[in-house]
Amino acid sequence: MKILVVGNGGREHALLWKLRRDAPHAELFVTGGNGGTDGLAQSVPLAAAEMQALAGWAEQNGIDLTIIGPEAPLAEGIADHLTNHGLRVFGPGKDAARIESSKAFAKTLMAKYGIPTADFRVFESLGEAEAHVRGLGGPVVVKASGLAAGKGVVVCDTAEEAAAALRDTMAGGAFGAAGEQVVVEERMTGEELSVFALTDGENVIAMLPAQDHKRVGEGETGPNTGGMGAYAPVSPATPALMEQVERDILRPTVAAMAREGHPFRGLLYAGLMLTPTGPRVVEFNCRFGDPETQVVLPLLRSSLLEPMLAIARGESIAGMTLEWHPGAAVTTVLASGGYPGDYATGLPIHLPPEVEGMDDVVVFHAGTRREADGALVTSGGRVMAVTALAPTVAQAAARSRAAAESIEFQGRLLRRDIGWREAAREGTHA
Repeated sequence: MKILVVGNGGREHALLWKLRRDAPHAELFVTGGNGGTDGLAQSVPLAAAEMQALAGWAEQNGIDLTIIGPEAPLAEGIADHLTNHGLRVFGPGKDAARIESSKAFAKTLMAKYGIPTADFRVFESLGEAEAHVRGLGGPVVVKASGLAAGKGVVVCDTAEEAAAALRDTMAGGAFGAAGEQVVVEERMTGEELSVFALTDGENVIAMLPAQDHKRVGEGETGPNTGGMGAYAPVSPATPALMEQVERDILRPTVAAMAREGHPFRGLLYAGLMLTPTGPRVVEFNCRFGDPETQVVLPLLRSSLLEPMLAIARGESIAGMTLEWHPGAAVTTVLASGGYPGDYATGLPIHLPPEVEGMDDVVVFHAGTRREADGALVTSGGRVMAVTALAPTVAQAAARSRAAAESIEFQGRLLRRDIGWREAAREGTHA
């Protein structure tokens, strides 16, 4: 079997890592790749945006399954393009990907079908949006409606903060074209939960829930990032709560997309807030989350490839189930100094061989590359995600943190409190 993974970040490295375990003899390929994928997959020197060339390459090389990792190519219609060339693709089409590429679309869909989420308004006029937040007078959340690499959300305590966020987003171009339309919504309170769900457009298989840490600073301080770490499992996500999530959110959303003529086949990611009145949707994504994938997949005992293939072939996943390893996983992201703002690249990375040789630690590369002489250097904002496995979240966090701190590069940034909520529930410290 030949499998192509489109993307070159930490999520794609984790997918390749899992696919290698599911199909030891498969030929794996990745677009571009990074400094850590070399031993897992052959690099294809094409970008996701080169859809025609990528389709031709996949046809010529007899690719049996193409898995689309990032949201941007999905929003551009890469799944449709490859499917039209007769290729089997895991990932939703362009219209279905709007559930992530347009927060306005997603919020309107939820309102129409009674899927629990925060109250909201959509604006394309800065003046009208400012007047609205000043009229509310209290805490709100300002979101760029388009794709902003996980950074287009500003949590505001006051009307003045919200007005400033609107000016930055709509007039200042803080998030580019993604901010031409904004969603202003009620600020929900509670813990966040990330739930991945495999779906064939009708049936849903929820995966193990995770929780990530979006703020750059310890203690949940500083600006939002694409994610500074994650852990799984999350104890508030009891079987009863997950049954409620499937009944009230996942299945109704998949059904709503089908009714609207945009059947969603692939991986639906529900970012939830566990509010005092129950789980409510913060946002939907149309692909695996990063860095949650780096803790969910190492805990997956059963095959990921089997349901992915079924979905890509247009088959039903009804009756399929997933099995999970006991214990916990925690990943600590190593980021470049200055992230999520400006940062330097090309900095040498010292990765101790003993870390890569540990049975309970996996280093997933994201923003890394190999130089001609084999040297490993930084090439992005989030450089690596260091995942550790252990019986408890606190133990996994300690292992992840220790391994992460042994990896060195100039300006290295990391949070040392990943999993702190769960560690506190376990009666220990992360």
